[in-house]
Amino acid sequence: MFVPVVDKNNHPLMPTTPGRAKRWIKSGKATPFFKKGVFCVQLNKEPSNRNTQPIAVGVDPGSKREGFTVKSKMHTYLNIQTHAVDWVKDHVEVCRNMRRARRFRNTPCRQNRKNRLVNKQKIPPSTKARWQWKLRICKWLTLIFPISTFVVEDIKAKAWKNGRKWNLMFSPLEVGKKWFYSEIKRLANLETRTGNDTYQMRESLGLKKSRNKLSNNFSAHCVDSWVLANWFVGGHIKPENTQLIEVIPLEFHRRQLHRLQHSTGHIRSRYGGTISAGFKRGSVIKHPKFGFCYVGGWTLSPTKKDPSRKTISLHCLNTGKRLTQNALPMKCKFKAYSSWIATAVKTAVRLSSTAIKPSSFQPYRGFFYEDIGTECWIEQPKELSV
Repeated sequence: MFVPVVDKNNHPLMPTTPGRAKRWIKSGKATPFFKKGVFCVQLNKEPSNRNTQPIAVGVDPGSKREGFTVKSKMHTYLNIQTHAVDWVKDHVEVCRNMRRARRFRNTPCRQNRKNRLVNKQKIPPSTKARWQWKLRICKWLTLIFPISTFVVEDIKAKAWKNGRKWNLMFSPLEVGKKWFYSEIKRLANLETRTGNDTYQMRESLGLKKSRNKLSNNFSAHCVDSWVLANWFVGGHIKPENTQLIEVIPLEFHRRQLHRLQHSTGHIRSRYGGTISAGFKRGSVIKHPKFGFCYVGGWTLSPTKKDPSRKTISLHCLNTGKRLTQNALPMKCKFKAYSSWIATAVKTAVRLSSTAIKPSSFQPYRGFFYEDIGTECWIEQPKELSV
């Protein structure tokens, strides 16, 4: 694992090793910070040079899980496995049912309105949310790495014979894919490879892909993203770094006029929203009892002295488990905005001898090694002390 580096103006530079970043922090040359769950350092003075190497990001789209790999010719900097956004379709259906029920109750004789979406090019909300999530991850990576190229596996849906209209607009994936490609080209160069190309490259390197698509192993999805990135920058015939972080997006509910089902007395309470007692939901805060956690929903907890008192719920950063529902906003200190949970998957990584290394190769500095026989293993780096 490497530490991303940015200059004083937050422009990304080449990553460094944890040991060097630790020395920079102790000497005052750099300031540590977290960017959406990834530890980074910001230089306090002008860097000695701004030379960069070609860095590619391999993107392996999926229906449930997705893989991202940041790689140069010499090193694999970061492997990310994300959970796909797959709840928008159900939310839209609930919203549609509530709207129809509300109109039936209030205006049963309402005249039908003209459909404004006829003959218009539109991406369905569920599909657009999936591609927007991929775009958010790509934009996040461009803020901490000097990325030059994105290599995306080009997905294709099955066409029907003699289905002209179906083949033209048969799959929302095709429409969303074109929109995603147009947006990603604004960030860096774009290269696409077919799924068959990815399979052949993976087989030529002797890599196996796991059949368990929902596991958080490197061989589930990141193996394909690594193959795509390595195809562009080259440098390895085996992955030398299989450590990865798992990113889970937070599911927010839009503000509704009322709940779908009323309670006793035909009372429909409020539901949804993205603000909880002044905090944006998902924000990372520090609580005197629970430490670092993120903000969830809020409840009205009136007292005699304060009839309008509100309390917020706090959730664990690693598991998402709710810690409390009665946290006072005045005791929470805001730290950062966040809309996902990023956790490191604890795995050991073998130093591969198949990487193309110069004769003066030195082991990665800043890691703690444990000798097992004649082989050398890399364990997760200890937390940097500031």
